[in-house]
Amino acid sequence: MRQPPCILWDLDGVLVDSTRYHYEAFRMLLEELGRSLDEETFRTQLLGLRNDAILTRLLGPLPQEEMARLAHRKEESFRRLIAGRVRPLPGAVELVKEAQALGIPQAIVSSTPKANIETILISLGIREAFARLVGEEDVTRGKPDPEGFLLAASLLGCAPTSCIVVEDAPEGVEAARRAGMWCLAVATTRPPHLLGEAHLVVPSLAHPAARAFLLLGEGRKGP
Repeated sequence: MRQPPCILWDLDGVLVDSTRYHYEAFRMLLEELGRSLDEETFRTQLLGLRNDAILTRLLGPLPQEEMARLAHRKEESFRRLIAGRVRPLPGAVELVKEAQALGIPQAIVSSTPKANIETILISLGIREAFARLVGEEDVTRGKPDPEGFLLAASLLGCAPTSCIVVEDAPEGVEAARRAGMWCLAVATTRPPHLLGEAHLVVPSLAHPAARAFLLLGEGRKGP
């Protein structure tokens, strides 16, 4: 297999590192509620989870309407904070554009809402590279459940076994493996030893091995 039929990209920590903006948005929200949140706790215990999971861990069980209201306020703050400040991670945009030029279908699978995904992709100038976007509102179960990846594969018309997932989090790597997909992990937000279940771990997407794995089929000899 020289080319993958489709590539499923995580967003935060893969294409961009917007962690500090997510943290600041949550910190501001918690401060209004008389609570505090330190960045170390956010990065080590909450990063990569869905909003409902994060809010439940921070505030305890909440009525659905209150959960939705708080999540909406957090995301409004996030988009305001990140506007004009989006920067791609090394090698990310180049690989997306090369895959697009090769005609490889691509999708985003993220725990963030679609409005955030759209904002970031448009800012990076790569929105048209992605045939499908799967966001928080499209699934009922977040990573490590494989629901999002399986949905994206179905929307693209790709068999799970011929998909490659690009992830930065252990939960995303587990979701990819549970979906029966290939997984390339990039150690941008977590140390490599936490990503060991991926088929390949690279320090950044600028590493030659990332391109070889994604676009040339090197290291992919079986499902």
